[in-house]
Amino acid sequence: MKKILQKRVLIPVLAITMLFTGTAFKSDFFEIAKQIEIFTTLFKELNMNYVDDTNPGDLMDTAIKSMLSDLDPYTNYFNEQDVEASRINNAGDYTGIGANVLTLKDKLVIIEPYKGFPADQAGMKAGDEIIKVENVNVADFKDDAGNLLQGAAGTTVNVTYVRQGKTQTAAIKRQAESIKAVPHFSMINDETGYIVLRKFTRTTSTETKAAVRNLKNQGAKNLILDLRGNPGGLLHEAVNVTNIFVPKNQLVVTTKSKVKKYNKTYYTQKEPLDTEIPLVVLIDGRSASASEIVSGALQDLDRAVVIGARSFGKGLVQRPKKLTYGTQMKITISRYYTPSGRCIQALDYWNRDENGKATRVKRENYNAFKTKKGRTVYDGGGVQPDLELEESKYSSITNAILNENLIFNYATKYYYNNTINDINTFKLSDADYSNFKNFLNTNNFSFETKTEKAFNDAFEVAKKENLNTQIQQNYNNLITSIETYKNKTIDDNKAQLMSLLSDEIVKRYFYREGLYTYYVANNFEIQKGLEILNNPSKYNSYLN
Repeated sequence: MKKILQKRVLIPVLAITMLFTGTAFKSDFFEIAKQIEIFTTLFKELNMNYVDDTNPGDLMDTAIKSMLSDLDPYTNYFNEQDVEASRINNAGDYTGIGANVLTLKDKLVIIEPYKGFPADQAGMKAGDEIIKVENVNVADFKDDAGNLLQGAAGTTVNVTYVRQGKTQTAAIKRQAESIKAVPHFSMINDETGYIVLRKFTRTTSTETKAAVRNLKNQGAKNLILDLRGNPGGLLHEAVNVTNIFVPKNQLVVTTKSKVKKYNKTYYTQKEPLDTEIPLVVLIDGRSASASEIVSGALQDLDRAVVIGARSFGKGLVQRPKKLTYGTQMKITISRYYTPSGRCIQALDYWNRDENGKATRVKRENYNAFKTKKGRTVYDGGGVQPDLELEESKYSSITNAILNENLIFNYATKYYYNNTINDINTFKLSDADYSNFKNFLNTNNFSFETKTEKAFNDAFEVAKKENLNTQIQQNYNNLITSIETYKNKTIDDNKAQLMSLLSDEIVKRYFYREGLYTYYVANNFEIQKGLEILNNPSKYNSYLN
């Protein structure tokens, strides 16, 4: 009996010991001990008495991952297999085919082959659907099928793919990828330089400095820094990029946590390159993390005019933690704050709505903060631009079309039915837009508004209460009105949809390099940036 009691107590005590190793004693110690003992007892009884054989490892894996799913999406558990897969994926000699690939249930879709990289050299095009890698059918592969394309540099991977209904094969020789963090910089006009930052890697600040120097040597007296679509990356590189434009020893970002040792402040460490050159920063709803640190810091320090749409709002900081038996977890330990004190994080995963979705702070509950010169800025998650452009915000219908990959699929169709020889003369016509709307119809595109869902739910309740016959006509009229509104909404978003279509189509013919060239001449946000930089008094009015 004594041995049984010792075993019963030993597991929760060991778990508690591991839980609190290296951390401060918590006031909820007893509650944690109680819950661990309950779980230990349940786990033992389940495995001993369940009608069928159970796999304790799988059950525990599910239990842990389900528990963490109630927190934020960045706090994750990695079992031994996950850890090994991650180690292989992150190893320096484990490379891919040089393409952006979308993993679907039954295929891998080439979203963008990078110019001059293996997939491009093998003749792969955006829209190609890979159905087999070597002898493995993608549809039968249980894990992330994208991993099948990766392997050691110099090795060859054979793929079977479908293009425009025809099945073809290709042999792709893998190579070590080195995709630039700054894929493009150029002069827009005689006085304004344009720099694109695609991600924050170990070389981002070095590449950005080189671009700034090069453009200044060409005569640049103003700069536009494009962070749109930049998902972030290394924190210290965000600080270093900010440091190019602000003095040494300047606060850039703060992390705050309930654990004191994770509370940190990050200051610029080097002499700046140029603290005076007028600067415009472009952001959108896909600018996240390190992008938000740079844009938020430059805004709070009154060093740049920020243009576009509110950024994504990824302000949670993760750190990997090793666990026992070769397992690991990545845990959210703190939040990012800009120099003025604004929290970057947008979604509140700890106060979800009735559908279990993370909530956003309502605009009326935003808090005001002051920039270095005393301008008022607000929190609410992400970075709100100094000049917020409606054209930069994706409407609900645009998001719905993008989520169904219909812009991408139409561009694929367009590419195989049209020829474009000169990027400077390319422009979609009204006839092209009509074709796109027909394409949406033939692909059964539809989206449900919140209003429509509410009416549908209400009508289902009416059926149960036998009221449906009395309100049927009114219900039909409401649904017809909503359908008319949705059709009108597509036309109301014509400019935004045409812009997205043009960008995707240009990429098909001229790669990403051509897209940036096209941007310089046609992009609305860049033109707005130029308009502000060309008017010093207007530029200064945003910063004072």
